Amino acid sequence: MADKIFENNQVTITGEILTDFSYSHEVFGEGFYLVEVAVNRLSNYADTIPLMISERLIQTEKSYIGRYIKVSGQFRSYNRHEEKKNRLVLSVFVRELEFVEEMPDGERSNQIFMDGYICKDPIYRKTPLGREIADLLVAVNRSYGKSDYIPCICWGRNARYASGFEIGGHVQIYGRIQSREYLKKMSEDEAQKRIAYEVSVSKIEYLEI
Repeated sequence: MADKIFENNQVTITGEILTDFSYSHEVFGEGFYLVEVAVNRLSNYADTIPLMISERLIQTEKSYIGRYIKVSGQFRSYNRHEEKKNRLVLSVFVRELEFVEEMPDGERSNQIFMDGYICKDPIYRKTPLGREIADLLVAVNRSYGKSDYIPCICWGRNARYASGFEIGGHVQIYGRIQSREYLKKMSEDEAQKRIAYEVSVSKIEYLEI
């Protein structure tokens, strides 16, 4: 059963380490730390993606800034309570890692596969230039009755296709993890720069129940 759970959420990322490790939390005496990596797209842009890594996999007190790392694991979420409401926090939970000498091309440096269920009505819209977009929230089951809630964005034909999905629908998604900066208004005079993470969908299949 555990192997099946791991198979429904698979991420492989290769990126350049941007930060030192920062402590996140502890589970049964095992410490987990966050580190950010830059992952190239096919364009000149790079996504900044957070990795959650156990202290058992790497010496978290050392600095690896500037080195290239290849990891595999799962894209996970948890709710963090702040400002009187819950905020969805996303990171790549690393199961295996290795240091590499160079970066692969943008397409092979960032890959994700998910098998999950639609948990909110799709939001379909068009940009001012007429490009079609659909936002999805997909629940991916984890062991012990937990689920990860992963925002996904579809474009063009995929957006039109996904706009008709119903809550509870079973989907399989292939794509890449991307980061996006936005400004969150804190008050009339103050806004904070934040980063959102989502799966940019390259292929999506709706499975008949």
